[in-house]
Amino acid sequence: MPTVHFRGEEIECREGATLRDVLLDADLTPHNGKSKVLNCHGFGNCGTCAVKVDGEVSDKGIREKGRLLVPPHHPNYDLRLACQTKVMGDVTVEKYPGMWGTQIAKEPLPPLTDDADADDTVDADDEPTAASADETPADAD
Repeated sequence: MPTVHFRGEEIECREGATLRDVLLDADLTPHNGKSKVLNCHGFGNCGTCAVKVDGEVSDKGIREKGRLLVPPHHPNYDLRLACQTKVMGDVTVEKYPGMWGTQIAKEPLPPLTDDADADDTVDADDEPTAASADETPADAD
């Protein structure tokens, strides 16, 4: 059985399981801030479940490729949509800050702690701005 490593947790799942479902079934989420509620619920339309994935997963489909071309995403970010990604082997998943998880110039979110769920407030960094859609990370060449 594949193992998903996410924010300090290890979750076993069946091969071919959708990454978003694996995380939600483990009471974890690929969403930040308000997008925990305001998202497309796995249809690949909103892009708020974007994560960095290292390991054996399915190839990007046409829906995922299309959504990742539209701001605030960018092909150079090398992110995947958790709702469109199938887990095929052991993977490590990182979620970056911001509503869409695209602030990859910052560090990934830290492992969960017992009091992390108490901090469900949305700060200014979670809200997109017109300028942030045009920004690219420092390492995106």
